[in-house]
Amino acid sequence: MFLTEMFNKKTTMPDPQNALPGRETEIPTAARHFVNGHPLKGPYPAGCKQVLFGMGCFWGAERLLWQIPGVYVTAAGYSGGFTRNPTYQETTTGLTGHTEVVLVVYDPAKVSFAELLRVFFEEHDPTQGMRQGNDVGTTYRSAIYVEDDAQLAEAIAARDAFQAALAKAGHKGRITTEIARAGAFYFADADHQQYLAKNPNGYCGLRGTGVSCAI
Repeated sequence: MFLTEMFNKKTTMPDPQNALPGRETEIPTAARHFVNGHPLKGPYPAGCKQVLFGMGCFWGAERLLWQIPGVYVTAAGYSGGFTRNPTYQETTTGLTGHTEVVLVVYDPAKVSFAELLRVFFEEHDPTQGMRQGNDVGTTYRSAIYVEDDAQLAEAIAARDAFQAALAKAGHKGRITTEIARAGAFYFADADHQQYLAKNPNGYCGLRGTGVSCAI
């Protein structure tokens, strides 16, 4: 019974009234990207765009995304919930409402949003609800948080195209990816930034569906 209650707590979104309150002060994080040396919090080059991708555990997702040509900087963090400036330990309770996300700052002259969306949908399984593989909980839900209406429309169209590709391939799952305008983004602490560059043999939970889609 205890394990069932804990499982249900972690896979059910909290109400704002029940969420952990967090704190006013930011959690300290790294100043620069461990791999490319770019400033984690900016300033970013003129013309760059931003998006937040939730693909399960942010360690593997961030490594995948920083390797894409045209991506200026990536950062691990939390978004989509209620708790201000949460710690990693707080997010694991399921009582913050946040999911683990990767901030992607990219140059649209070098990589299109469509290409980033293709990578997003192909490299994890967006049909699993409040989990990604063996990682279970609201913090591992699939999400795209965008900065403007153009990105929002493109993300929705990409979701629909990938859903059609899944159905054509015989995959019965329905995409559960949360797509919305971005709210607050909270940087994870320094230990989580570019984790798999610092720990090459560390855990990476990414598992795609095996279905490709030309978006």
